[in-house]
Amino acid sequence: MAERRVNVGWAEGLHARPASIFVRAAMAAGVPVTIAKADGGPVNAASMLAVLSLGAQGGEEVVLASSAEGADAALDRLAKLVSEGLDELPETV
Repeated sequence: MAERRVNVGWAEGLHARPASIFVRAAMAAGVPVTIAKADGGPVNAASMLAVLSLGAQGGEEVVLASSAEGADAALDRLAKLVSEGLDELPETV
């Protein structure tokens, strides 16, 4: 299983707009991805409700994971998005 540990770069955490950006990127990743707080269970990264239920705050560590073939590139893109707290979905995600 491939995984990336990153700190949430959005000051407000994974709430509303940032969660929406992240979920769209996870859906576009082409592989199933989970996200979890460092001390919690994983949830589907492509589910808005599941991502919001994490309650991940700005600066808090999250774990992105996938066991799919070719997941490394997708996880790298998602980790960059989360750690940099990007305001818009980049073309490369």
